[in-house]
Amino acid sequence: MAVYYVADTAIIPEGTHRIVEVEGRSIGIFHIKGEFYALHNSCPHEGAELCKGPVCGTTLPSDVYEFKYGRDQEIVRCPWHGWEFDIKTGKSLFSDRVRTRKYNLILSEGQIGIVIGSANEE
Repeated sequence: MAVYYVADTAIIPEGTHRIVEVEGRSIGIFHIKGEFYALHNSCPHEGAELCKGPVCGTTLPSDVYEFKYGRDQEIVRCPWHGWEFDIKTGKSLFSDRVRTRKYNLILSEGQIGIVIGSANEE
């Protein structure tokens, strides 16, 4: 397991994200509602730069003719084909079998560290 410190927390304000390179991997770091999350910057569908897609919410279960929007700023949508992924978990919204890799982070003295090679790396 190795920790790579890649950014100061101050350069990723609330509601924004930044893409970094670590050991040949492109990784998006997102700052959502006071927490930081990291996802592999590649859509499992056809390899688009997932973290360059819009960060948004999604529709929630609702009755017929009703539209409920929720989870604002918790979803990233692939810029090529619109596949949606939960930024907190890396799981797709459409299938339990499709996901993008999520990386664990360590915050220390205002620095964001990405953990590579841990047993918990998903």
